[in-house]
Amino acid sequence: MTALALSLMLCGLQLWPAVLGGHQHQRFAVLDKDRPARQTKVQNFAWENCGSPSEPAEIKSLSVSPDPISIPGDVTVCASAATTTALTSPLKGVVDLEKRLGEIWIKVPCVDELGSCTYDDLCTKLEALIPPGEPCPEPLLSYGIPCHCPFKAGSYNLPSSDFYIPKLDLPSILTNGDYKIKVLLSNGDQELACVKMTFSLHAESL
Repeated sequence: MTALALSLMLCGLQLWPAVLGGHQHQRFAVLDKDRPARQTKVQNFAWENCGSPSEPAEIKSLSVSPDPISIPGDVTVCASAATTTALTSPLKGVVDLEKRLGEIWIKVPCVDELGSCTYDDLCTKLEALIPPGEPCPEPLLSYGIPCHCPFKAGSYNLPSSDFYIPKLDLPSILTNGDYKIKVLLSNGDQELACVKMTFSLHAESL
């Protein structure tokens, strides 16, 4: 959850319907007619930095409320991040996602770019969300949080801000249960940041 990850997360919250794309969104709409409406709850969210003290980028603070978060529903995010070096393309992101199965943790495979995936350049993900030349969405624009690479060295702060998360269909690999996720950000041979998060998912029919 460096400045780049913070920007990715906030862009995703703001632009989720656009991320789905027209035809894909229509496909989900057709599926909705054949199944009961469902609400997903995300609860017990926690995080920690997992990189070495020498890594240049890290989360300073992050709070997400309420607990549980209901999807669809409102979420309030307050966060700050800092980096002592500019974050430039190509920025590689390695995500390890695991689910608890009894007393052991099972790695969730990468399916349709969700799960334990490697992203060769997260900067291109941001450009797919917001084409170059378009203004950053609120509240990034108001608080000076960039939405394209490069991210200059410095501090990035998001005061308490409200978002609405629309209804979404989670992939079949994300079933009810406890999860932990590790995100490692690097550029070439340099490790830039590492963060771990834990949370629980519970979906129920409305």
